[in-house]
Amino acid sequence: MARLRKERGFTQKELAAKTGLIQALISDYERDKLRLNAEMILRFATALEITTDELLQPVGPKPARKPSRRVLRRLEQIEALPSPQQSVLLKTIDTFLENAAFRAARR
Repeated sequence: MARLRKERGFTQKELAAKTGLIQALISDYERDKLRLNAEMILRFATALEITTDELLQPVGPKPARKPSRRVLRRLEQIEALPSPQQSVLLKTIDTFLENAAFRAARR
């Protein structure tokens, strides 16, 4: 469950708020200290915006991945910037991504 939570950009505290639980219980579920019952399966699946099958059978072909909430939040912040600042920031991101692709191709 921790992998699914992180893929969607939630902290344990944020997931706890979405499920109506406390962070300590999220931690216990993630470390298999607590077993999921039917109600908790539905709560977690709804909060993580996934099917119950995806929650219960995390192995297998992955559906198309949604951008994480963390990335989406940053995109919203970038869109709120003045256009010149957006351009500078996007050029910086492009340069970083090009360098990362170059390094990956050299491996």
